[in-house]
Amino acid sequence: MRAPSGGEIASGEVLLAVENISLSFGGIKALSNVSFDIRKGEVRAIIGPNGAGKTSMLNVVNGFYHPDEGRITYRRQTRHRMKPYEAAASGIARTFQNVALFKGMSTLDNIMTGRTLKMRKGVLSQMIYWGASQKEEIEHREFVERIIDFLEIEHIRKAPVGKLPYGLQKRVELGRALAMEPELLLLDEPMAGMNLEEKLDMCRFILTVKDSFNTTIALIEHDMGVVMDLSDRVVVLDHGQKIADGTPAEVQGNKAVIDAYLGVAH
Repeated sequence: MRAPSGGEIASGEVLLAVENISLSFGGIKALSNVSFDIRKGEVRAIIGPNGAGKTSMLNVVNGFYHPDEGRITYRRQTRHRMKPYEAAASGIARTFQNVALFKGMSTLDNIMTGRTLKMRKGVLSQMIYWGASQKEEIEHREFVERIIDFLEIEHIRKAPVGKLPYGLQKRVELGRALAMEPELLLLDEPMAGMNLEEKLDMCRFILTVKDSFNTTIALIEHDMGVVMDLSDRVVVLDHGQKIADGTPAEVQGNKAVIDAYLGVAH
């Protein structure tokens, strides 16, 4: 594996800015005038009670939802109605709250799907599987094998993912996202359903991805211990509105955040 290039944006500079984003579904307001930024090289946590709008925000960032109002600036370019495949091509990868893998395919083949945008040979050439097309696939498989080694899942590389424990499926999904060599990695509850040992492993992988591969991470997570340990900064949503933004220590002591998690009326 190799680190993403990082382009011309220096570490600590704003990689993505969310400005006054509002999103509604019929009469339901999912997000209301939300603004925050994500700096290059950080782990930026997005937290809040159930129904706060966290996943909706990630869906806006990667183009699955289009906001009613506001704008998103990514790598100093303002985005208008970007589609998910365009977000992926620009260096944004994500995992999902509910595991979204091809259950009948092996671990290796699932992670290989993350290389699709990196492949340059046409469909016909790939079907023939000869010459340059064969060489290209071998190179991509070698890259995927390095991801498998990094995530310590060599023993399940040929196993159908549908037969794997949930914690390992989460690790495979992370591997597929890493196969895209993302500049910005969106993790939607990557430790949901995991036991303590699995969470510790996932924390270790996330920190290594950030520090060794120069990947910026936006993290949704309900385990506050994990959030406080991993995050550089935290933004808190409640009922679609931003109620706090700052360091983990600042957010942890914020009365509005405490009230939101305790269900106290604002």
